[in-house]
Amino acid sequence: MLRSLLPYFRRYRLQVAFGLICVVLGNLFQLSGPQFLRRGVDAIAAGGAGRTVLLMAAGLLGAAVLTGAARFGMRQLLNGVSRRVEFDLRNDLYAHLERLEPAFFRRNATGDLMALSTNDLGAVRMVAGPALMYATETLTRIAMALPLMMTIDRRLTLIGIIPMLLVPIAIVAMGPLIERRFEAVQAHFGALTTFVHENLSGVRVVRAYRQEEPQTSAFRASANEYVARNMALARAWGMLFPLVTLLGGTGGVLAIWFGGRLVIAGTVTLGEFVAFITYLALLTWPMIAFGWVINLFQRGAASLRRIRRVLDQQPTIADPATPRRLPAGPLSVEWRGVSFTYTDRVVVADASVVAPAGKWTAIVGATGSGKTTLVELVPRLADPTGGAVLVGGVDNRELALSELRGAIGFVPQDAFLFSQTIGENIGLGERPLDVVQAASRIAQFEGTVGALPEGFETMLGERGINLSGGQKQRATIARALAVDPRIVVLDDALSAVDAETEAALLHALRSALAGRTVIVVSHRITAVQDADHIVVLDEGRVVETGRHEELFARKGRYWELLRRQLLEESLTA
Repeated sequence: MLRSLLPYFRRYRLQVAFGLICVVLGNLFQLSGPQFLRRGVDAIAAGGAGRTVLLMAAGLLGAAVLTGAARFGMRQLLNGVSRRVEFDLRNDLYAHLERLEPAFFRRNATGDLMALSTNDLGAVRMVAGPALMYATETLTRIAMALPLMMTIDRRLTLIGIIPMLLVPIAIVAMGPLIERRFEAVQAHFGALTTFVHENLSGVRVVRAYRQEEPQTSAFRASANEYVARNMALARAWGMLFPLVTLLGGTGGVLAIWFGGRLVIAGTVTLGEFVAFITYLALLTWPMIAFGWVINLFQRGAASLRRIRRVLDQQPTIADPATPRRLPAGPLSVEWRGVSFTYTDRVVVADASVVAPAGKWTAIVGATGSGKTTLVELVPRLADPTGGAVLVGGVDNRELALSELRGAIGFVPQDAFLFSQTIGENIGLGERPLDVVQAASRIAQFEGTVGALPEGFETMLGERGINLSGGQKQRATIARALAVDPRIVVLDDALSAVDAETEAALLHALRSALAGRTVIVVSHRITAVQDADHIVVLDEGRVVETGRHEELFARKGRYWELLRRQLLEESLTA
């Protein structure tokens, strides 16, 4: 496990080296204490001078002070390094998640990924700091104490230490059980986090359908399962400490019984016996700590495996080795024989379409016809399973992602807003206020912002919950315009606005985006009927292309969609 963390430790190798030196010095100073104690007790037993006793007491005090200083140093250095390792690993994990394609997040629940960034990283930090520190302390203390104990009496050392040697055997025997139960706890924590995240995000749906009590009951059942798994882990872990304490206590009892007889027989002095018992006591905690360390390593190994599974996921959408550049001027978009299959389901089949540079292209079709998939291929939110998408005549897989996506203002179906101010959401913290205001004006959003007491400084709730659906859509359109894109993709971005606002917004967009390539996906024919080019999709296939008048005159699929929409509007009215 530590091998996986070596790249992170290398950055702080000096702190680690000095921390380990402090561990060794701390043990050295602490183990010198019983020697002062031995000489002091022997001096008292022999009726020696008070000067010797005072010197030994001073030496004992000095050893305690130096031990404390060294232990403070080892904690500051090694625990500090563990915090930095956790910080670096968290940053690497987040940066890696940012590089992964959207399909990864469809396969992995948000709660599981949040658990990795909290509980699992905390378990790895405990390995990088306390576990490493106490493992080194235990091994060095045993290596230093045993020779000192042997110099007093070999038989006494064997009698006192043999029960303690059973401690690692007990730990190894119980280790796999603890590791399995800890991994089960972490897995369920991810499920529990996902449940809470979904219910808080969808709280309005829960309330609208009066699901408060069923969801509360479901949460209680999940929480009970989490408690049950934690209790199973606690039982396994709880068996370890009493067992270690029993074995350590057994060694102490045997040492006192046999050592007392050696003192009576005169084989060992009273001072040596006191020193030996002190050494034995100093070894008891390391043995207990050793069990704790093994447990930390087992937990950390389980958590690191979960983290590595994510870090080992290579992004399927990445920069090419030698990127090409986009040409200057307006950019065309061409789908050349494009197919896309998702989990054995054909979403787009052999689609060949051209969105001319500087023109408005509309894509229409029934729900599930593949419209969103088609436009998501343009900024490489996904790659086609067949064919190619050309931007400005260049296969978009041959372009650097930063240049490709920097040229596109993409407004997705889900009008997502961050829990930041309106200005930060539109400008993404990078654009000046005048650019944000201009983009909001075009998106017919400036009036909404002006009605708010704090204007662009208004703080939004989670996912922009304090805005209506139409307001959120206009905010995300303003965000796309603020980046000054060469291509604008509106994926059903007008579905939540009323007809009057839609007309004003389309008029403003036509004026502001003159000479730029615009691709509009919509269910509303009114949003696309003025487009320069209309593409009709049906079950993932391009079935019609042309202008509104041409398609209407053919009375094909486009005409059917328009007739159905007019019928629905008349029924609603």
